[in-house]
Amino acid sequence: MIRVLIADDHEVVRSGFSLIINSQDDMEVVGNAADGNEAYNLVAKHKPDILLLDISMPPGQSGLIACEKISKDFPATRVIILTMFAEADYLYFTLRGGASGYILKTSSTEELLEAIRTVAAGGVHVNKQMADELAIRLNDDSEGKEKNPLRMLTNRELEVFTLIAAGYTNKEIAEKIYVSVKTVEVHRSKIYSKLDITSRAELVQLAIKYRLLGI
Repeated sequence: MIRVLIADDHEVVRSGFSLIINSQDDMEVVGNAADGNEAYNLVAKHKPDILLLDISMPPGQSGLIACEKISKDFPATRVIILTMFAEADYLYFTLRGGASGYILKTSSTEELLEAIRTVAAGGVHVNKQMADELAIRLNDDSEGKEKNPLRMLTNRELEVFTLIAAGYTNKEIAEKIYVSVKTVEVHRSKIYSKLDITSRAELVQLAIKYRLLGI
């Protein structure tokens, strides 16, 4: 029996996927989480085989950070990202964070179930459209075409980046991601240095260009 945990901040999404998964003879949903922190705690409690994880959840408990932390602390639980973002860079960031699968919320029921079975068996499942786009992007990189500079950021720096772009102050960011203001200032300094920028305006331009304000 494949034991699945679902993490998404929309109850209707969690309920819908629970119905689909529980209708299968070889699967069962062992828990539902509304944010990354709850997902982490439920993974620790239930030790599911699969975590279906939305990438876009509240800052501080975002799917990007939860994926990285859960993959590191509970390697027996394999993570499948379930998202609306059909962007190659989102796929890149989540695979870097330890995900074993990436499917779109617009995917068919058949693909969802195939992804769960494939990943539970030790494989990797990536939506074909996204895999093709990532392959093209990586090929462009190898040919010296423009690379996304945000790939230089760690996943935590990427989260801070998006919050700065959204207009939050250092204090507000610290409260959202549960760190000190000093830690946010360090992240901010590293972000500006890595991206070779000197102002929030330049940062916002990058966020718009690479369509990463939705994380």
